[in-house]
Amino acid sequence: MIEQLAGSWNHIIVVILMMIGLFLVIARTNLIKKLVGLSVFQTSVFIFYISLGKVAGGTAPILDGNPDTLYSNPLPHVLILTAIVVGVATTALGLALILRINEAFGSIEEDEIIEAKARESLPRPKRPTGEAAE
Repeated sequence: MIEQLAGSWNHIIVVILMMIGLFLVIARTNLIKKLVGLSVFQTSVFIFYISLGKVAGGTAPILDGNPDTLYSNPLPHVLILTAIVVGVATTALGLALILRINEAFGSIEEDEIIEAKARESLPRPKRPTGEAAE
């Protein structure tokens, strides 16, 4: 049992990182911490896919003329490279949205934002029709 766990240490790291990222997303009310949790979770998925692409005894997929050569699959690495670029762009967009939320509500705490939204949705007294809006 321990030998199997020692042989799959990368899977153990992936599961630990996934649980940390999931915990940060669920348990925190700060939007920045939630975004960090999403990034940690995303990184664990990257590590998982990269570790699946590794073939024991495989070499880089460069043709050398020998038909018996065992190659590693380059496709997971290429897909993860694209996913990293998309992940950075998504994180930047998330940070920009958090900045805009902070400007609008004066906080990045989820509870305070929900409270401010509830205050905004309360019915306001109606103005007489002849009065100008301020």
